[in-house]
Amino acid sequence: MAEEVAVKELKEVVVRFSGDSGDGMQLAGNIFSTISATEGNGISTFPDYPADIRAPQGSLTGVSGYQVHIGDDVDEVLTPGDKCDVLVAMNAAALKTQIKNAKKTATIIIDTDSFKVADLRKAQYNTDDYLCELGIDADHVVACPITQMVKEALKDTDLDNKAKLKSRNMFALGIVCWLFNRRLEVAREFLRKKFARKPMVAEANIAVLEAGWHYCEHTQASVPATYRIETHKKHPGRYMDVTGNKATAYGLIAAAEAAGLRLYLGSYPITPATDILHELAKHKSLGVITVQAEDELAACASAIGASFAGALGVTSTSGPGICLKSETMNLAVMDELPLVVIDVQRGGPSTGLPTKAEQTDLLQVLYGRNGESPMPVVAPKSPTDCFSAAYWACKIAVEHVTPVVLLSDAFIANGSAAWRLPEKGQIGAIHPHYAPKEMAGHYTPYCRDAENGARYWAVPGTPGFEHIIGGLEKDPATGEISNNPENHDRMVRLRREKVERIEVPNVQVLGDATDADLLIVGWGGTFGHLYSAMQVLRAEDYRVALAHFEFINPLPRNTADVLHHYKKVIVCEQNLGQFAAYLRAKVDDFKPYQFNEVKGQPFKVENLVERMRSVLDAPCPACDGSEQ
Repeated sequence: MAEEVAVKELKEVVVRFSGDSGDGMQLAGNIFSTISATEGNGISTFPDYPADIRAPQGSLTGVSGYQVHIGDDVDEVLTPGDKCDVLVAMNAAALKTQIKNAKKTATIIIDTDSFKVADLRKAQYNTDDYLCELGIDADHVVACPITQMVKEALKDTDLDNKAKLKSRNMFALGIVCWLFNRRLEVAREFLRKKFARKPMVAEANIAVLEAGWHYCEHTQASVPATYRIETHKKHPGRYMDVTGNKATAYGLIAAAEAAGLRLYLGSYPITPATDILHELAKHKSLGVITVQAEDELAACASAIGASFAGALGVTSTSGPGICLKSETMNLAVMDELPLVVIDVQRGGPSTGLPTKAEQTDLLQVLYGRNGESPMPVVAPKSPTDCFSAAYWACKIAVEHVTPVVLLSDAFIANGSAAWRLPEKGQIGAIHPHYAPKEMAGHYTPYCRDAENGARYWAVPGTPGFEHIIGGLEKDPATGEISNNPENHDRMVRLRREKVERIEVPNVQVLGDATDADLLIVGWGGTFGHLYSAMQVLRAEDYRVALAHFEFINPLPRNTADVLHHYKKVIVCEQNLGQFAAYLRAKVDDFKPYQFNEVKGQPFKVENLVERMRSVLDAPCPACDGSEQ
């Protein structure tokens, strides 16, 4: 056996798995992040996969990636990292397309069996010396015949050759686990659970995983040291590795339980929101009802019907589905029913970039319906925050009897983080705005609570509370259809005022809150990158603060005060300036700088820092708002 290599302790590391979309990179990355979360590390992940169902093997367009950032403090790992310290490249195409995501000093793990001349030609290399062509130092490369080793590890099994090669990802995972001194018990348990109905496949994957570990153990994989990331800051509690979509599903379940309501989801499958439907369908034991409708319109209409019947109605989709749901969303506005509409944003327009993330649906959910159709909008800031954001959306919906949009995005929906499960009693109460019993016999559906402007919600079939609602304008006193111009004007204003009167938490200012020279403003899933950029600048002795908005409509009451407190403000978002335009419309004399990207990829912290330095170093404290 080779002499044992040294073990170095690291504060953080970024690992990126890449290969063909059929190589199981998402699974390998998911298992590694789960192992790390179990060890108590902070994690942030970024699944980066193509829209092709199955691109040609070895092609540049078919490369799938999964990046995971792990660190010694759960609260400090907020992004998947700009560039990786370790790159796993399962074939020539993966190396060529993903090397740009690796640091110059990165350790690169390759399957040499997938770098033959034919593979290089398919990946459009110009020479056979692929390392030199890409400017890679051979000393940083762990070159292993993974395909050959997998066949050797499974030579005594009854699996066919194709089935054997599907486990190549586990060999690469074994190498990475050895490199970072990760225990394999969690991975074994994960695989046995995932392939519970195919025990032969589970044991084959475990055998290959262990083979990858033992290969490194005996050869030392040509590395000077292995690494360990210890968790130094302990935060007591129960943790799980959770994606944003799963956290959203859990938040909906918790809200329904707190409100004493059945949860109903009407949905039509669409990337990247479908996992919410999949997750909720697993929880029938908790009274959850899920329906996969024939189209987006029917999905939303069925959720409205559930709300009318007294359930917590929810519908989930992405941007293209919001367009299709708009007619039924308008019906929910007119009927004033508690409905939660989940929009997991993706790249657009049209089919666009269905597996990539943007923040380009903001104006659509605020204004993209006919007539005056106001709806509250809540935007989670991280995968774990999707739980509380979903809870808040449900709370607003049932306490103010209004449809609400939960505006997530593909980055946080598919990404994962270590989530500390809330203790019983930590979650606030939810009180549905039911019509009081004394209204029995003289209830009309649009009589309102003077305190918050919400109409009283009555469940059909309750004696004394019989009523009719629908898409035609109603008289608030009688509940009957009304074409009176003055009545319509009054009802439009009442629906708007009801939304404006919703109390949401004040926006918090982080960093140098009192004396910053620059305020960074963001919303939704960009929080981790903006916070990290702020910390980099503060370490350089700049005075910088961050105000990150989770409540878009209505805006927090302190919004104008916060924005006017600072000499310079920069609004950063993954669109061409939708939130900046919205703030300019809502806040008098607000003229921010802007940072806008629409690349379908998360922000790079280094790019944010560069732009913010230029704003901080600019001699003029004012801005005409035109800079990009």
